[in-house]
Amino acid sequence: MDKKTFHKVSYGLYVVCSKNKEKINGQIANALFQVTSDPPTIAISINKKNLTHEYIDASKVFTISILDKNTPLTLIGMFGFKSGRDIDKFKKVNFKLGVTQSPIILDNTLAYLEAQVINKIDVGTHSIFIGKIIDSAVLSKEKAMTYDYYHEVKGGYSPKTAPTYDGNLDKKIEKKKEEVKMEKYVCTVCGYVYDPVKGDTESGIAAGTAFEDLPDDWVCPICGAGKDAFEKQ
Repeated sequence: MDKKTFHKVSYGLYVVCSKNKEKINGQIANALFQVTSDPPTIAISINKKNLTHEYIDASKVFTISILDKNTPLTLIGMFGFKSGRDIDKFKKVNFKLGVTQSPIILDNTLAYLEAQVINKIDVGTHSIFIGKIIDSAVLSKEKAMTYDYYHEVKGGYSPKTAPTYDGNLDKKIEKKKEEVKMEKYVCTVCGYVYDPVKGDTESGIAAGTAFEDLPDDWVCPICGAGKDAFEKQ
């Protein structure tokens, strides 16, 4: 079976959030689809190991922030490669509490949905939560961030808990390292490739900046790993 087939399925990129009493958490998700229009319902797939899964299970509510194409890798990395068990993901982002009292990310969000869980399906490593939409709003006219755009333009990778992770991330990283030229560096944590030709404009690094000339405190824009986590091929 060629798992690359799944890359051809159209996905968006979202931040799914929930609460557990006074606690809040959120994560990047891409496996989401509308189930019915009347009543409006939506389904999301969340890994059972993730803290957000625990919160949705407890509160039976969740929100979905639909990200636009301008979303910086730092935001995706914060909610996609870090755990709410270790850090406060909301410290550096703008958000509000919705009618469910679950957080809604406002930065780079073109629209959002709030849902109340009406069903849960066990699918092994993940649970599919089906929610009835109880509130929604459009915030901007920006184009949506697609999963394909995230990979092809942003240079991003999926964490191991993502539904679309194919189990061969390490092999993909090694292959990526083989393909890049000597002046490129690859993050051994998440697979992000630093290309001096492009630089890292989102972090203020101009195009044409060699890896050796990056500030000592520069970190991977996706996972936050330091320069010592990068390898040259």
